[in-house]
Amino acid sequence: MNKEKYVFAQLISFLNEDKFRRIVNKYQANRYIKHFTCWNQLLALMFGQLSNRESLRDLIVALDAHHSKSYHLGLGKNVSKSSLARANQDRDYHIFEEYAYYLVNEARHKRVSDIFKLGGNVYAFDSTTIDLCLSVFWWAKFRKKKGGIKVHTLYDVETQIPAFFHITDASVHDSTAMKEIPMNQVHITYLTVHTTTSKCCIRFIR
Repeated sequence: MNKEKYVFAQLISFLNEDKFRRIVNKYQANRYIKHFTCWNQLLALMFGQLSNRESLRDLIVALDAHHSKSYHLGLGKNVSKSSLARANQDRDYHIFEEYAYYLVNEARHKRVSDIFKLGGNVYAFDSTTIDLCLSVFWWAKFRKKKGGIKVHTLYDVETQIPAFFHITDASVHDSTAMKEIPMNQVHITYLTVHTTTSKCCIRFIR
């Protein structure tokens, strides 16, 4: 009998569950919840992302196929489509956003370097448009017969890890989205923005 942990269980063992629990308590998201907690929801969504599921139904089918392994995968009790859909709709997305930025910062600290010898961080700012079907995502209208959203990303060049994400309508230009970048004006001493091409580059020297 194989007594080793499954790969997915090994991956989630690197996550700081205590930090996530504190964030959940901040938003009181597990209040009155008995079974499908925010942690279970996070792991279910991670499983779907890592296994390349294409829809909520596809994810549930995959989870059902591993029903007997759910506990060992760290997922707890198996989840129904209605429970996951309700959780995705009702729970505050800030919980997962805050935890994601915590993980990003942890990863950046582990990969910190000083390639450019500038005494500060060097960032690149770019975006990508994700096409969406208008008949399904009616709220994401981009053009007459086309839907979509745009993901704007602030990329830490030295650590090679994104530092900030911002999702907008597909028609929003990078120069507009740049205003949403959280900047501590006290610590930023120099800022240059290059817009000679279709891409923008920001250099922060702290």
